[in-house]
Amino acid sequence: MNPLPRLYAILDAAYFSDAGGMFTAAEELTSAGCTLLQYRNKSGSARRMLDEARELRARLGAGVKLIMNDRADLCLAAGFDGLHVGQDDLSAQSARRILGPARWLGVSTHNPEQLAEADQTSADYLAIGPVFATSSKANPDPVVGLEGVRRARELTRKPLVAIGGITRANSRSVIDAGADAVAVISDLIREPRKSAEEFLRVLG
Repeated sequence: MNPLPRLYAILDAAYFSDAGGMFTAAEELTSAGCTLLQYRNKSGSARRMLDEARELRARLGAGVKLIMNDRADLCLAAGFDGLHVGQDDLSAQSARRILGPARWLGVSTHNPEQLAEADQTSADYLAIGPVFATSSKANPDPVVGLEGVRRARELTRKPLVAIGGITRANSRSVIDAGADAVAVISDLIREPRKSAEEFLRVLG
């Protein structure tokens, strides 16, 4: 797997009033230099998710790595580059069987035990969080803080993505704690291009 870029943008359909707004945001993020995006839609039908995923793939081109949240079948059908699964989703082993060896596979973890377990799988990268309080989940796991990121770094040699409440103001501290990348939802929404440019400048 190639090194993870510092900024991992997550496009959550719930944050946009329509698909057009999400597509525009995606184009602004990539024009700012973002090269890794995850498409997340927890409430749409499979048909809608596939349509939106294919549109993202068509608009953003091959220079951007696109990751599908949860759905291995849609990842393949839309021609995405990888899949991200949570603790309650498809297991990493099952996902890898569906994806094959070439596509990226990421796994969310929320404590040292989950991270150590995920480290034994064929996952290409591991996510740890929420680092800070977050508004993107209805029932978030307990905040792990920067200490949780440092602990996670000690437990794995795999690329580490930190997620949860990360902003331009605190993102550098997360990288300094040992994360390879920061996953961001909320702080990229309002002015995607400007926000992404500022993140990339801060993250260096």
